[in-house]
Amino acid sequence: MPITVFIVDDQELMRMGLAMVLDAQDDIEVVGEAADGESAIVGVAELEPDVVLMDVRMPGIDGIGATSKIMELRTRSRVLVMTTFDLDEHVLGALRAGASGFLLKDTPPDDLVSAIRSVAAGDAVVSPKVTKRLLSRLMSEESVLTRDPVMLDTLTGRERQVLQSLATGLSNAEIASHLVLSEATVKTHVGRILTKLGVRDRVQAVVLAYETGLVRPGT
Repeated sequence: MPITVFIVDDQELMRMGLAMVLDAQDDIEVVGEAADGESAIVGVAELEPDVVLMDVRMPGIDGIGATSKIMELRTRSRVLVMTTFDLDEHVLGALRAGASGFLLKDTPPDDLVSAIRSVAAGDAVVSPKVTKRLLSRLMSEESVLTRDPVMLDTLTGRERQVLQSLATGLSNAEIASHLVLSEATVKTHVGRILTKLGVRDRVQAVVLAYETGLVRPGT
């Protein structure tokens, strides 16, 4: 079965270009398009694509609002945000709303295709270091504690250490070296963290680590 993709962008040329690149892949099928957030919500609810490529800045319901509404649908669809700037302040809102990562609009076609395949497989596409830089710059000390830290009580001491390491920009291999664990063990811990905290991927786990105060910007 091909990976189904729904494209959301208010620029027709951008939608056309993305569709041409993706439809050229044997394992990817573009099943729908929308020029605004409201149409995107309706289309995703109807088609339940594997991946939604979501523009951030659109008239009416923007990409953040649309992402939030799509997450509320509880479908299998995962949102990949597209933005012009890697530190666009809107990206943080989209990640908080449930997006599985973001891409720059000038991402090379091969990288775009790879990212879609990764997201469809359940992975996040924002590198840990980029996630850390984004959160550290955009989240002030006053805005961090937006989630009750008690939700972290379900984690073991080791799982807290792994989550802290994720949020400070370390890959699984780097966490393994830092905590003197095997990479397979780290992967197991990450899976348990996602399950216990009820988040979909690493990006959402990192956002939660900041919002509960487990990690502070700049640390």
